[in-house]
Amino acid sequence: MRIVKSVAAMQRLAARWQRAGVRVGFVPTMGCLHAGHLSLIKRARQLVGRGGKVVVSIYVNPTQFGPKEDFSRYPRDLARDAALCRAEGAAVAFAPSDAEMYPRQSVRSGPFSTFVVEEDLSRGMEGASRPTHFRGVTTVVAKLFNVVQPDFAVFGAKDFQQAAIVKRMVRDLNFPLRIVVAPTVREPDGLALSSRNQYLGGELRAQALALSRAIQKAQATVRRAGGPVPSARLKAQLKAFIEQQPAARVDYIEFFEPATLRPARQARPGIHMALAVFIGRTRLIDNAQL
Repeated sequence: MRIVKSVAAMQRLAARWQRAGVRVGFVPTMGCLHAGHLSLIKRARQLVGRGGKVVVSIYVNPTQFGPKEDFSRYPRDLARDAALCRAEGAAVAFAPSDAEMYPRQSVRSGPFSTFVVEEDLSRGMEGASRPTHFRGVTTVVAKLFNVVQPDFAVFGAKDFQQAAIVKRMVRDLNFPLRIVVAPTVREPDGLALSSRNQYLGGELRAQALALSRAIQKAQATVRRAGGPVPSARLKAQLKAFIEQQPAARVDYIEFFEPATLRPARQARPGIHMALAVFIGRTRLIDNAQL
């Protein structure tokens, strides 16, 4: 496996693979890899086949963090991440610097000033709570697609809204690749795997189970009701349930149509649920279908 840090070098390698007819799968990450990421790499390896190549990007993208978010303390360990990529059979770990991805202002060419913005699916949930987040996500993902030139890219279902937005961007801007969404990976007790879980010390780890338990409670409520349940009423019940935990504070709970991300006034089977909750200073997200 190669570690590539230059955009130009990655583009040269991608062009060589294209000329040779090599199938390329791509897994974009911000590093701090865990079993959820490794499941995406495994899925990519399966899809490319024996002669294909898998590229994993390891890049903590500054443009998707708000000014008071955890960019500076987000965990970084390239040596560890590269070893995990190698063990899973990746061909390349692409680990560019900020200067490579966002060239600084120069007298000759001017500052970096081009962004990709999706204006429909990004309005609610994460887009409402983190107004500049998805602009950063779509911009960096578009750049990574242009650099790696994959046949497909694998995203995790834990970031349901992100995956939907990337699919829309690929469709709208005619990127010649397919987006694959792989299932959320959870701890045995139900907590969705996240790089931010390592922030949870002491009692906070146990309190973080409120997210998955709230999903289970919503699913059970809809199942028992035998028909639609008013979303507003169920949100209020779930908020009270989650905030029984001393360190928990609900950012949002939403029920929505999975194809359009439009809010659903009634919670019923087939509707999707997503939530974001602060456990102490750590913001966690989760989602599932009812």
